[in-house]
Amino acid sequence: MYGLKAIVIGAGMGGLTAGIALRQAGYQVEIYEKTSKLRPAGAGISLWSNGIKILNKLGLGKEIAAIGGQMNRMEYRSHTDELLNHVDLAALVAKVGEKPYPVARTDLQQMMLTAFGESDVRLGMRCVSVKEDEDSATAIFEDGSTATGDIIIGADGIHSVVRSYVTGKETQPRYAGYVNWNGLVPASPDLADNDVWVIYVGEGKRASMMPVGGNRFYFFFGCPMSEGTSVEPENRRAELKEIFAGWAQPVQNLIEKLDPYQLNRLEICDLDPLPNLVKGRIALLGDSAHATTPTLGQGGCQAMEDAEVLSRFLVTTNLSVADALLRYQGERKERTANLVLKARKRTDTIYGKNAEITQEWYEQLKAEEEKDVTDAIAKIILGGPLR
Repeated sequence: MYGLKAIVIGAGMGGLTAGIALRQAGYQVEIYEKTSKLRPAGAGISLWSNGIKILNKLGLGKEIAAIGGQMNRMEYRSHTDELLNHVDLAALVAKVGEKPYPVARTDLQQMMLTAFGESDVRLGMRCVSVKEDEDSATAIFEDGSTATGDIIIGADGIHSVVRSYVTGKETQPRYAGYVNWNGLVPASPDLADNDVWVIYVGEGKRASMMPVGGNRFYFFFGCPMSEGTSVEPENRRAELKEIFAGWAQPVQNLIEKLDPYQLNRLEICDLDPLPNLVKGRIALLGDSAHATTPTLGQGGCQAMEDAEVLSRFLVTTNLSVADALLRYQGERKERTANLVLKARKRTDTIYGKNAEITQEWYEQLKAEEEKDVTDAIAKIILGGPLR
């Protein structure tokens, strides 16, 4: 179809990817964001090769390589610093045809804002409802204004307003049972080698460092915890010291080096798979459609895949917008639901929902061959739209 106008609700990774892709298809695109200042949720993100291929297709390959970290190896270590396994990622790259690039979320967002046109994102526009008729779809904002186009894309996150219209009911996020702390620190040898992603596991918890651009590590900690806890920034270093007491020295070094006032503390949630991702001229994309726990590192990549598939069907299908959206749903619904449930199962294993299963996983890590790990990651990557 030609000459469409798209209204995108949300200027996160999924909304911006969709905006760039649809503009490149020749469509008129308006992006509306509820916040008055864009601030990514979380400090960093692992972009695996399926996401990078989509950025390459959008002409952003050099840009993502410039801000991404050089991640050549993965290591799993016990909380007492025993090496459980080591994976050289060269075989994975050879199999899937592209490198992964862990990246700081702020850098990624700025790259994508620049590509779309930062001044073209309309801030402080909170969408409160959507509606449609036979010929158009309209978003209604808190200030009473409206935006009308041929299609509305709900990229408004896990607490999506658009989702309520698409599914016909309120869908509440499901607490995944653990808290995640994350941030950025300068890379240094007393933490890890600057080309390795190291993950410490034990006691149903984990701590990790991943290289990103600017000679920094994106780090995260995870620990099972009841829902509703709150700790002020000035007390978060002490909180981590207590939770990870006795863990390996690099973990202790990380706790000392982090800035508690720049440390994100998040209760992790996901969504149960939805019955539908589209309704008429309105589609869900990214976390609004399939928010997942980060234990597979695929949340951002799946939002990018959504944008690629959605734009492709709109461009190549001339029957109607609604028909194109149903085709988008047909390609994305099963894949994203499976990955949400797979990540949920892995979350339960990592964070000790069943202590016996978690202990079995620790033992499995010791016996796992490099090929087993790279084949599992490759299977997820190669299940995407760009192979």
